[in-house]
Amino acid sequence: MTVQLTSRRKVQAMPTGRRPVVSVVVPCYNYGHYLPECIASIVEQPDVDTDVLIIDDASPDGSGKVAQSLAEQHPNVRALVHEQNMGHIATYNEGLPTMTGDYLVLLSADDLLAPGSLGRATALMESHPSVGLVYGNPLTFDDVLPPASTTVRSWSLWSGHDWARRQFSRGMSIVYSPEAVVRTKVHAEVGYYKPELPHSGDLELWLRIASVADVGRVNGPDQAYRREHANSMMHTTYGTVLIDLKTRDEAYAEFLATAGRGLPDAEKLRALSHRRMADEALDWTCLLLTKPECTDADRAEIAECVAFARTIDAGYASLRSWHEYQLLSTPHSSTLAPALRAGHRLRRDVKGRLKWQRWHRMGL
Repeated sequence: MTVQLTSRRKVQAMPTGRRPVVSVVVPCYNYGHYLPECIASIVEQPDVDTDVLIIDDASPDGSGKVAQSLAEQHPNVRALVHEQNMGHIATYNEGLPTMTGDYLVLLSADDLLAPGSLGRATALMESHPSVGLVYGNPLTFDDVLPPASTTVRSWSLWSGHDWARRQFSRGMSIVYSPEAVVRTKVHAEVGYYKPELPHSGDLELWLRIASVADVGRVNGPDQAYRREHANSMMHTTYGTVLIDLKTRDEAYAEFLATAGRGLPDAEKLRALSHRRMADEALDWTCLLLTKPECTDADRAEIAECVAFARTIDAGYASLRSWHEYQLLSTPHSSTLAPALRAGHRLRRDVKGRLKWQRWHRMGL
């Protein structure tokens, strides 16, 4: 096993032989049909001991009974069933502070851990006590679980500030959630999820952790299964590009106003995130403009995204996406429409693939 640092030095990782305890909070709302598979993915993890708390948030579909049945089957699983719905943030914050393991995981009932992921993540953290957050690649799926890679290529380690700067530069969150393992004492130090950030609370939390601890990544294997389906909160409550951009901006602003307010480059980081989100908004308008037929709803969304970009970044006019937007929205663009559509979609596709490959391989 090698450890790859941001300086590109490599050092030998020494196994500690210790069997750490990982506490896992599983919030559930109407996902009872997913719970057995989710819990199995936790309790079957090798090389660690697990302590699991399922919290059913007053699901009307009978999820609470499934949770209680699983608690009866597994001695390391407990179930808490709400009488009234509290919402996801309150549910997270109810469970996380009560867990006593060495490490903490928040795993939605519709997601799963990949085989061996907790042992791989905690091995890194046991070897490097300064690391407060470890993540890896989440494998996206819908109904059928694809095979997960389990081969560790290397570990990457960043100072918290360096990792946070890279997060501001990327714009979109580097970490989702099911693949994240947090050192329990670090979680207690920085606190838990903020109710005022119901959509982007995880992004702000990762930045808070990076403000007091280093960050690591297990490179090579898949560390979790992230389920995508039509009933997920991402698709039902926060399903538009503009909402996602605005809520991410709120997360960055909250971090810099609180835990990150003392950073010497705070203003530069803020400008960096604004530039990235303005570019995302304008790139989305270009994609809408390349559709064969632009509807009234599309035009309304385009206007909102352009206004957002102009408001959030004073230098928006220097962006390539702004120039593409101007070209695509001119009255004469219809004569060039096929070439413009093809050119923009090709560039966007190549850019997106390169960005995804870098994130998939390096976690950034």
